[in-house]
Amino acid sequence: MAGPAFRAAAVRVRVPATSANLGPGFDALGLALGLYDDVVVRVADSGLHIDIAGEGSETLPRDEKHLLVRSLRTAFDLLGGQPRGLEIVCANRIPHGRGLGSSSAAICAGIVAARAVTIGGEARLDDGALLDLATEIEGHPDNVAACLLGGFTLSWMESGAARAIRMDPADSIVPVVFVPGKPVLTETARGLLPRTVPHVDAAANAGRAALLVEALTRRPELLLPATEDRLHQEYRAPAMPESAALVERLRTDGIPAVISGAGPTVMALADADTADKVEALAGADWAANRLSLDQQGASVLPLAT
Repeated sequence: MAGPAFRAAAVRVRVPATSANLGPGFDALGLALGLYDDVVVRVADSGLHIDIAGEGSETLPRDEKHLLVRSLRTAFDLLGGQPRGLEIVCANRIPHGRGLGSSSAAICAGIVAARAVTIGGEARLDDGALLDLATEIEGHPDNVAACLLGGFTLSWMESGAARAIRMDPADSIVPVVFVPGKPVLTETARGLLPRTVPHVDAAANAGRAALLVEALTRRPELLLPATEDRLHQEYRAPAMPESAALVERLRTDGIPAVISGAGPTVMALADADTADKVEALAGADWAANRLSLDQQGASVLPLAT
């Protein structure tokens, strides 16, 4: 394969926040949310220059260690070769270390931008290959599938390859996220999970995950029972006791609430009539945000948008 040619103009990529698991759909279900990171990438004559505004601007590396840069480099290798230099501008709005898919957003932004700035990139790296690559970098497909495809996604691994189905969530669903001030590392949350679980709990989760597909797409009135989980949230509670307590309080009040991803963000699935009331339940220790549902997934946008 001949080496790639690159566009002279910059490309802009917008990627949504995501919430994975959604209660019982551990490592399988994901929902794209209307909270976005924007990345502008331009091929330069030499070097690497990164500007970061917003979330992570004071802590993220501005060199090859940045996850976005690592994802760009990995994608460029698959596209046939590296550009001479890169100029990158990041406008980050997705909180880091809160269970809203910030790492998946960085990964997806990087690989989509690499494809977009490469002439003929879509022929060299199609959508299926994008999902495979994002999954390889992230380690599991639930967040990256929702980030790339938008909407409500069901993802799985088959013969070593990532697969995903995109569905339209019901229009009436209004996600409300409660973001705490302190992060919890995904590695910490995963480290609390047991190697085995009781058969009765696995069976209960299988049924609830199946019900959740129906509830999220066609029958939102079933969201409270459909979001019941027995596989991961209880085990992770010691790492995020305030989040676990908020989930319990919301669910006791009849509000479908879950730990978002590995936490510690709590997500409630409200509707237009209850979203304001739910948002007001946060308390001083939480930043409550009423979000829309993202339907587009990772998108290449005009620079002026």
